[in-house]
Amino acid sequence: MEIDDMTPAEERVWRAFPRGQDVDFRDTADEDPARGADWGPDRTVRAAVVRALLLSAPQEDGETAALRLAGARITGELLLQYAEVDHAVRLSDCFFEDPPVLYAARLRQLNLRGSVLPALSAETLRVDGVLRLSDCRFGGPVRLGGAQISGALFMDGAGIDEPPSGQPALQLNHVAVGDGLSAPGLRTRGEVRLTGASVAGSIDLNGARLQAGAGEVALDAETLTVEGDALLREADVLGWIGLRGARIAGRLDLSHARLANPGDAALRASSCTIGELWVRKGPPMEGTLNLRRAQLEVLFLEPEAVPGEVLLNSLVYTSLTPHEPAERRLAMLERDGEGYVPHAYEQLTAAYRRIGDDPAARLVQLAKQRRRRGTLPWYGRLWGHVQDATVGYGFRPLRAAGWLVSLLVVGSLAYALHHPAPLKADEAPQFNPVFYTLDLLLPVISFGQEAAFAPTDGYQWLSYTLVLTGWILATTVVTGITRTVSRQ
Repeated sequence: MEIDDMTPAEERVWRAFPRGQDVDFRDTADEDPARGADWGPDRTVRAAVVRALLLSAPQEDGETAALRLAGARITGELLLQYAEVDHAVRLSDCFFEDPPVLYAARLRQLNLRGSVLPALSAETLRVDGVLRLSDCRFGGPVRLGGAQISGALFMDGAGIDEPPSGQPALQLNHVAVGDGLSAPGLRTRGEVRLTGASVAGSIDLNGARLQAGAGEVALDAETLTVEGDALLREADVLGWIGLRGARIAGRLDLSHARLANPGDAALRASSCTIGELWVRKGPPMEGTLNLRRAQLEVLFLEPEAVPGEVLLNSLVYTSLTPHEPAERRLAMLERDGEGYVPHAYEQLTAAYRRIGDDPAARLVQLAKQRRRRGTLPWYGRLWGHVQDATVGYGFRPLRAAGWLVSLLVVGSLAYALHHPAPLKADEAPQFNPVFYTLDLLLPVISFGQEAAFAPTDGYQWLSYTLVLTGWILATTVVTGITRTVSRQ
């Protein structure tokens, strides 16, 4: 392109490029580029000029060429597909009339900070440095699927309006970021797609507003790999978040976040591996929390943040914080959408035992037996009620001693007031109501009283009751001792 064919604004940009000098068309530093459609020829640059500049502009010895342009109106379609640009590119606070096309392009560095664009097509883009889209406003979808960014990707404060039906608002699927993805305050209307992406640093979505709609995908991050943290503190998400098969080495932080997807799962984190999951200081999720088959080192889950339905089957976690009474944690297990899930009770029991809270662990095991009782046939439920009432399924052994003492007192008083007749008067020992009652209650110990005397009428039925009750108590006590020994 000949310089004689350019407008004064374009000529100014062309002459500044070889020296990497800044060209700023803005009247004030805080003017709004959304009004760029009204900017006149004095700050208008054709996309064809920008393309020619990046691909074939003359160089100056001893200078580092770079495009540093601010406050310009870019007209026409900037076509850089498959292009290789060896210069840093900064088009900040600019207004683009048409979406730039960067498909499969290779750039040293790209900075579009604060610009307004109809959309961006940059699938399989390769950036050897940093890609900065901070504070950009996009009227349509941003496509970065398969991009390779050696440095960081910045999208802090960016906004993406609702894309055409069926298209994600932000496509970052299979993107590879050599540093971190920084997007605090990101605003999207539609799906954010991170499936198969790989981030060597952390993902920062603190304060983001991801609005997809109830029942729709807000953030799809299946098989995502993050070597650092994934932060969504104070995020506001309408739609569901999918993390199935994801691997987050650090912390997934949902503190102060609002997740809403009524009638469906709000967080789908099944089969994922996460260092720490924090769900705290926020309102309860509006939707189901799905953690089936997930593996967590630390689960930081406040009871107040637990939604009305959870899915916890095969969830594995090493520690559970904050430390709460077992009664508050058991309410979560009772909300499992699959009903009685034994594994969930075992995991909670193990968490309490790791911190030495054995009473809480026993209470969880007792609750497990009571929940299991509801799944048994009628005779199993009947026997379960007997074990529960007598010794609390072996987790409350002192209750058996209370029953024995009570029955001993009742029997001793009854037989003291009415001595049973001896079977052989000349051979019978002296009657002792206390030891006679003990003989009836204790099935394996004999004091020689039971075999020597024979009660009649109602006292005979009392003796049958004491014998039967003694066997039940003995059986449940042995069951409790066996369970206690097995836990050791």
